[in-house]
Amino acid sequence: MKKVFLSSGLLLSLLTASPELSAQQRPMSQRMADAFISWHPDSIMIGTRKTVRWDYEQGLMLKALERVWNRTGDGKYFTYITKDLDLFVQPDGTIRTYKLEDYNLDNLTTGHALLTLSQVSLPGNEKYQKAAQLLRKQLDGQPRTKAGGFWHKKIYPNQMWLDGLYMAEPFYAEYSKVFNQPQGFDDVAKQFALVEKNLVDPKTGLMYHGYDESREQKWANKQTGQSPNFWDRGMGWYAMALVDVLDYFPANHPQRAQLIKDVQRLAPVLAKYQDPKTGTWSLVVDQAMRKGNYAEASGSSMFVYMLAKGVRMGYLDKKYMAVAQKGYDGLLKTFVATEADGGLAFNGTVSVGGLGGTPYRDGSFEYYLSEPLRKNDLKGVGPFILASTEMEIAAEQGVGKGKTVAVDNYFNHEVRKNPLSGQEETWHYTWDERTHGGFYFWGSQFRELGAKTVMVPTAPTAASLKGVDVYIIVDPDSKKESPKPNFVQAADVKAVSDWVKAGGTLVLMANDTSNCEIPHFNELAKAFGMSFVPKSLNMVQGNQFEQGRVDIPAGNAIFKNTKAAYIKELAPISTQGTAKALVSKGSDIIMATAKVGKGTVFAVGDPWLYNEYTDGRKIPAVYQNFNAGKDLATWLLQQTGK
Repeated sequence: MKKVFLSSGLLLSLLTASPELSAQQRPMSQRMADAFISWHPDSIMIGTRKTVRWDYEQGLMLKALERVWNRTGDGKYFTYITKDLDLFVQPDGTIRTYKLEDYNLDNLTTGHALLTLSQVSLPGNEKYQKAAQLLRKQLDGQPRTKAGGFWHKKIYPNQMWLDGLYMAEPFYAEYSKVFNQPQGFDDVAKQFALVEKNLVDPKTGLMYHGYDESREQKWANKQTGQSPNFWDRGMGWYAMALVDVLDYFPANHPQRAQLIKDVQRLAPVLAKYQDPKTGTWSLVVDQAMRKGNYAEASGSSMFVYMLAKGVRMGYLDKKYMAVAQKGYDGLLKTFVATEADGGLAFNGTVSVGGLGGTPYRDGSFEYYLSEPLRKNDLKGVGPFILASTEMEIAAEQGVGKGKTVAVDNYFNHEVRKNPLSGQEETWHYTWDERTHGGFYFWGSQFRELGAKTVMVPTAPTAASLKGVDVYIIVDPDSKKESPKPNFVQAADVKAVSDWVKAGGTLVLMANDTSNCEIPHFNELAKAFGMSFVPKSLNMVQGNQFEQGRVDIPAGNAIFKNTKAAYIKELAPISTQGTAKALVSKGSDIIMATAKVGKGTVFAVGDPWLYNEYTDGRKIPAVYQNFNAGKDLATWLLQQTGK
């Protein structure tokens, strides 16, 4: 096997290159995900088992594959996730091989994938909702310490392990958000508070693997209840859990700030114990020089992920990105290898680490070193893919750093009852919506380019657009779509025009005339030399996708990585003055741009970048809407002139 190493400069060039890349040229996250699928083409086989089983390693890998799906828009990753879950989830929501009465936190990790499938447009996804509810029911009966901490497993009484925070809390937090159960966040925060209280060493800041409230275990310190050593993967599970639960915690939750402080407490500790030469971390973190100790792949990957994500999300000072970069370079040099067939391998992951049980695991230095190393162990592969996605995002962040992208929620303001939470919500072309009609994928692209995404729920004014760099107005409501639609008025035209002239970047996305309020919307478009023509193009019959094809000419100023797009049932555009055609089909203008004052306007006759046509699940791969969304997002962020 040959070691493979990518410099950060080469990484950036690959991320911005043409989509026609060889397997060896693709981003490392995608290459390792593809390698994993080649090892487990039909189902996820864990370790040396002969049969598949509902398992936390399965959940970890499905999370990693989902991140690669979000980063690539390649539907094969979604297909793999669905195929794997369907081996277990029955039509009534029961889960094959899962036993609630085991009260094992490890069994909750795959719940994240269930929640994903519960939220996307997918026939029969009610079974995933029911399965997620079954896992959530386990938490209601999960045995707890006297202080309220979840036992790691029913068979480990009175014990909290670092591992358990990753196994349960991200799922618990996401479930609480998706099903609108805010009390769950209080419980999640309590679990982290108990770990911070009982497992942090006050001298080093490192974290002991486990804690026995009863002090009965032979491995437990009789005064503190703590296990004897600092195991890297235990700390890694905890580090990943911290930055992941924050994805779901409400901005105004009273304990959110404390969780961020926990991230900030841990980061300098990780930096201190990083090997200055290799950038990796040791199996027993504080004893790097002790005979037999070694650089371990899974914990090192987890630390890189936590540090890079912490910087990206603004929890950590940007100086920690250098620690993450050094760690990632160490992962590539030390653990990643190329096989004879050109595929990847991932070495150096310790197979397991636990406390108690039979045979008894005493938590000693000698115990941790006694566990064997494994090649392509999923507990290392999954975190490495997650770390790779974060490093790839970091290489792109400068494009939109400090910029805000807003989608209008005033002219387009359709309301429905959320099918999971029962709450009334606005939907259709919103950033958080994961069904077909949402902008979840496009919003992710903006955020991964460094921008902040927000909604503007009121009419455009100098105040409502203050701080907004890119303002997107999509498919204004007609009376058919909303009983009291907000039509574009003269005051709106003036406010938006003034904002654009001052340096704002405006996006106008219409729709075909039967599905969009064109007349008033055109009053705004005309202010920039454009009009949406009352004519419907690219009418598609069934799955005759070629009827919706729009070719992007080589050398296009915006769509540099896109050759063909799928845009159906759109309104063409007429231009005058400084407005110019960008993409045409025959004599019809599909997309147009204009420079107005210090600002820029982009117009297209359809909201073509919603999830249904960017997530890779429906249209053939020849139509590169995902690439087009990223191309457009990049260009829009580059135009902002304020």
